[in-house]
Amino acid sequence: MIINIRVDYTIANIEALEKLSTELNKLFQEFKNQFNIQEYIQISTCNRDEYYIHTDLCSLDHPLLDYANKDLIIEYGDSTIIHLLRMTSGLESMIVGEDQILGQVKHSLNLSKKEGHCGKVLETLFTKSIHVGRTVRGKTNISQGSISIGSVAVELAQRHCDDLTSKCVLVIGAGKMGNLVSKSLSAKNLKAILVANRTYYKAVELAKDLNGKAILFNELNSYISKADLIISATGSPHIILTKERLEKYMSKEKTHPIILIDLANPRDIADDITDLNVKLFNIDDLRGIANENKKKREKESTEAEEIILEEFKLLKNSFKVMDVEDILSKIRVNMEDIRRTETQKAISKVRASNDNEKVVDDFSKSIVNKIFHNISQNIKKSAEEEDHELIEAMRSIFSV
Repeated sequence: MIINIRVDYTIANIEALEKLSTELNKLFQEFKNQFNIQEYIQISTCNRDEYYIHTDLCSLDHPLLDYANKDLIIEYGDSTIIHLLRMTSGLESMIVGEDQILGQVKHSLNLSKKEGHCGKVLETLFTKSIHVGRTVRGKTNISQGSISIGSVAVELAQRHCDDLTSKCVLVIGAGKMGNLVSKSLSAKNLKAILVANRTYYKAVELAKDLNGKAILFNELNSYISKADLIISATGSPHIILTKERLEKYMSKEKTHPIILIDLANPRDIADDITDLNVKLFNIDDLRGIANENKKKREKESTEAEEIILEEFKLLKNSFKVMDVEDILSKIRVNMEDIRRTETQKAISKVRASNDNEKVVDDFSKSIVNKIFHNISQNIKKSAEEEDHELIEAMRSIFSV
């Protein structure tokens, strides 16, 4: 059984998401402890945290599948598979059609394989999901326009700035999200772009692409006063911009409020700064623009759903075949053992005999007898027990 446990933006705002991620990790540990799970993959992004678990030890009526905390989502079986295919296709994203999720899923798969807790089932599922995501984007216009959380954040900033082109923008974080934001900013002919990152060379690389300026992370305070717009998207587990820090270093001469957009999870910017001359936005504030985008892509979403359904059927067939591959493998191993043993016997007899034809004939009979022995015993036993279903299965398998 494949199980998905998750919390995401559809059921929680950014504050609840931070808290429920801890709850989710506890639930995952319960699954892991009870079922000794060896195969699992975690996906963690700015607006979702999920685990995919494969186990044959959890029954459908197990209490953990009816978890008491309804703030977490638990799905299993086909629902889990459909959810993942929809997610890689961009249909489960806040920004419908964004393709950043494809890279995140691929990274999660590779990390799980590297750490040794991805088996054949989840590797098949995730590899297929990545293929489906690419197919949907290739056959529909779901991702037309290079949309991303970064581009929506820039659109949000534009709606709250009189003239974005005349502003100085400070981007904190040069990771994937910082890159997405910066790419969207680069087309706006800004007055200045400043990039800060804990790993300085990454800030240098990004600033070079943007014709901006890289700054050392420990020099951040001296540049806060210059910024009209600050977008923060780091992977820090702690608040970076506190009220005290902003109050001390932001410019007192600016008549217009500083726009701050926090795209991090957990958050980078303290939420108690509202009495300062600022406007603070986070991932939750992107929902309005995201909903507008969703309506524009309804036709593409319908086309994507059709592709997902067809690919889901193919994947289900793959899993059905996978279920018997282990049996077929063991049968082949048994057959090969018989072949090797009988071959060695025949070789010895050929060396000691003048009648090679008889040796070959005996050799072939011996292989047939060895293979047929267990089959005949099981068929006879089925007849004695009146197991007609197994007898009919034998007829089908051997085409008799």
